[in-house]
Amino acid sequence: MIVGVGIDVVDVARFVATLDRVPALRERLFTPAERGLPAASLAARFAAKEAIAKSLGAPAGMSWQDATVRRTAGAQPEVEVIGTVAAAAALLGVARFHLSISHDAGIASAVVVAERDPA
Repeated sequence: MIVGVGIDVVDVARFVATLDRVPALRERLFTPAERGLPAASLAARFAAKEAIAKSLGAPAGMSWQDATVRRTAGAQPEVEVIGTVAAAAALLGVARFHLSISHDAGIASAVVVAERDPA
């Protein structure tokens, strides 16, 4: 059963300019494993984190670092949640997230479907 759907789109150049202007933002938004990724990948992960929040109804108090997007070559991206994001998901009964991310032509995008197990 679908609990929620989230989508987000990020202008990569604008996002990179913001990261350059506010260097501490990189540490606030991304886990240590994510921080070294190329700019377009960071923008796509930011879009994914926004989409995750939207799929949960955008509850207040969630930490950006409590959601990580993992990519394995040849496999779908995976969402790992801990802490505040895991708690928000648990309140809604979310058992898994389905994620699609992309970046092309200066735009990064993500779509997330939050799903619970059938009762």
